[in-house]
Amino acid sequence: MPHPSPEVEAFVGIGSNLADPRRQIERAMHALSHLPHTRLIAQSSLYRTAPHGVTALQPDYINAVAMLATGLSPEALLHELQAIERAHRRRRSAPNAPRSLDLDLLLYGAHRRRSARLHVPHPRLHRRAFVLKPLLEIAPDVAIPGLGRARKFLPGARSQRVFLLA
Repeated sequence: MPHPSPEVEAFVGIGSNLADPRRQIERAMHALSHLPHTRLIAQSSLYRTAPHGVTALQPDYINAVAMLATGLSPEALLHELQAIERAHRRRRSAPNAPRSLDLDLLLYGAHRRRSARLHVPHPRLHRRAFVLKPLLEIAPDVAIPGLGRARKFLPGARSQRVFLLA
């Protein structure tokens, strides 16, 4: 692995609606805390959310957000996130299909990057209550590069069903 860069604050969205979703989220948080050159700084509460997109016969999701301090590049971090997904038997059968684990790199510092493999910030972050609520719980003043403070987008997503779990 290449020499790590100076630490950057990164946020990862975590979701699951198959194979004991709460346990999948717990295991994902544990895996994130053991990534090379990376520290788990904070994790949100768990939120129950309705499926987005293809919803027929899908169970609700459990979602959370993790805040990391990482020396990995955005591409290296994405590679590590996809390895965790594979370890959790993630299958990429179709967009918005049910999944055992979904890890999305939401923000990587103030970086903006668009490539065939990686879009940072996540292009739909500001439209999804199931990401905004847990993100704002752990980082109430976070900004989305190129768009501004994340909190200003929450009112536009209020119609989406998102419930904080006890």
